[in-house]
Amino acid sequence: MNRSIDATPVSGDVSPLGSDLDSDSSSLLSSPLRAPAPSPAASSSAAAGVPLSAELLAKIERLDARLAAIDARHARVKFASSLAAEDMLLTHAILSRKLGIVIFSLNTGRLHAETVGMFDRVRERYGYEIEQWHPDAAAVEAYVKGNGVNAFYESVDLRKSCCGIRKVEPLNHALAGVEAWVTGQRREQSVTRTELHEEEHDDARGIEKYNPLAEWTETEVWAYLHHFDVPVNPLHARGYPSIGCEPCTRAIRPGEDSRAGRWWWESRDSKECGLHITIVPAEAQSSTLPSA
Repeated sequence: MNRSIDATPVSGDVSPLGSDLDSDSSSLLSSPLRAPAPSPAASSSAAAGVPLSAELLAKIERLDARLAAIDARHARVKFASSLAAEDMLLTHAILSRKLGIVIFSLNTGRLHAETVGMFDRVRERYGYEIEQWHPDAAAVEAYVKGNGVNAFYESVDLRKSCCGIRKVEPLNHALAGVEAWVTGQRREQSVTRTELHEEEHDDARGIEKYNPLAEWTETEVWAYLHHFDVPVNPLHARGYPSIGCEPCTRAIRPGEDSRAGRWWWESRDSKECGLHITIVPAEAQSSTLPSA
């Protein structure tokens, strides 16, 4: 059974992470919201109990075959899960077929309580312990001391620096030594992902990268989740189609794309954290997995 793994020498959660989740994060920079756009998660016309279309059944069959092929092709492959809708779909597809693809998640220390609760829900439903990778405590402390708890609101550079510490570096450690990784990205999610390929080479890390849901629509994702009764993050029903760190995510407005609530104070073309576009330091490429 997989156990929680920390990318730092510190066991458990990292102390500076939880302490910076204070009430100031919501008041420092607010964005007035109207009622969130209706989502398939909350819609009364959701797909629960509705038979899947022949087209979607065929797409599911292709997905299952694709994941099995990825598993067979690589001795070591991992799936990076944010515990949001697309990633829960892939979690179900992987675990229900007992594939050897290891599932991990980046516990940044600033996740919503609802997101953290998904670790328990996966354990209860599938008997599987998702790997959790944490940021380096010293790096977080230095960032907060030098810039402030919520400095990411001040500039794109400071926001990307925070993402680099809390997400990119832990990801680099999580992927050290693997041959390939899988993501739940879809082309439809945002303007930064319209050219997304189902298979690509991660040049920064020198490994293969697969996006098996690239051509799936949001409607198809939710039809699958409802049909197979897959556990989902409660935030989806509150207008959060894309879920990241708590102070950097809001419910979306009617007509906005699904990632509009991420880093909402920035322009649309900068809404990536660096997980999918990054340069990997040499020391991260050569590091090995810490003992579990």
